[in-house]
Amino acid sequence: MSINTFGHLFRFTTWGESHGPALGATVDGCPPGIALTEEMLQVWLDKRKPGTSKYTTQRREPDQVEILSGVFDGKTTGTPIQLMIRNTDQRSKDYGDISEKFRPGHADITYFQKYGIRDYRGGGRSSARETAARVAAGGVARAALAQLIPDLEIKGYMTQIGPNGIIGARDMAEIDNNPFWVPSAVTAQNWAAYLDDIRKSGSSVGAVVEVVAKGAPAGLGAPIYAKIDTDLASAMMSINAVKGVEIGEGMNAARLTGEENADEIRMGNDGPRYMSNHAGGILGGISTGQDLVVRFAVKPTSSILTSRKTITKAGEDTDLITKGRHDPCVGIRAVPVGEAMMACVILDHLLLHRGQNGETPLGVFGE
Repeated sequence: MSINTFGHLFRFTTWGESHGPALGATVDGCPPGIALTEEMLQVWLDKRKPGTSKYTTQRREPDQVEILSGVFDGKTTGTPIQLMIRNTDQRSKDYGDISEKFRPGHADITYFQKYGIRDYRGGGRSSARETAARVAAGGVARAALAQLIPDLEIKGYMTQIGPNGIIGARDMAEIDNNPFWVPSAVTAQNWAAYLDDIRKSGSSVGAVVEVVAKGAPAGLGAPIYAKIDTDLASAMMSINAVKGVEIGEGMNAARLTGEENADEIRMGNDGPRYMSNHAGGILGGISTGQDLVVRFAVKPTSSILTSRKTITKAGEDTDLITKGRHDPCVGIRAVPVGEAMMACVILDHLLLHRGQNGETPLGVFGE
């Protein structure tokens, strides 16, 4: 039984471990004739790779992606696209102390309970290193979407680190100017001081990431079992360390009245015009043509330098300090991963729409 594949028509299967020779993704269902090169994918992998600032793990991985199949003369052929990223900076000796112990808050114990065996070197498949393969697959989806929905823009950013939110108005032009992908220069400075203290203490902290897709057409998704919000929630929840997902107003919708929550509609020059977007661009599982808004919470990194109580494989009580190179806030590198998963879901649902509705255009309104 394989449970390593995501998607319906546009599908990718990730493979590999944190400390193995390589990891990657097999992408199937990408339309033929899409311009695709390793350089196009590398742009996105460079956003996620470790060691880019003192606020991420200092593991030095180039995350250089190789396309092994499915592309000829710079265009996709319609056959499976094999993507590989070699691991070059493993330090497995850092994990010798946990070969017989389980890290609290980590998947070590549940992997062992399920399979009776685990790769303790960096957590194997449970490591956030697996997300590099998702970003590569998301790069393929972005390339296809650039040709199929040229006005689509997908942007992710952090809205919270620990208890600290964004200060003042958001300035989207600032997202790429700081290591936190936060749309506020002042907020980035405050977060830097806060995370410095967390990092120096050997601890870690969680974060909230928001991903917005602008220019997504109305009509993506389907009622009940293929809702686009269902698949977006599944996509984000599958990212390592994610513990909660919201669409649009999310949990806050429980505090609103019907009058406050309903997005009123007027007729505009180009079709329906919504006066607010509490629904996050999705009604009844189908996109409205507004911005698609997804938010997810990332827990603190479980590997910390503070002694924690745990048990051994033999069932004995013990204490553990986790050594090695770890992210003080893994949510930082989750931003490009969330963008990648958003791209994969949108392309998947675009292909599903075409499969059911043929050439009927998306976003049709009126007779």
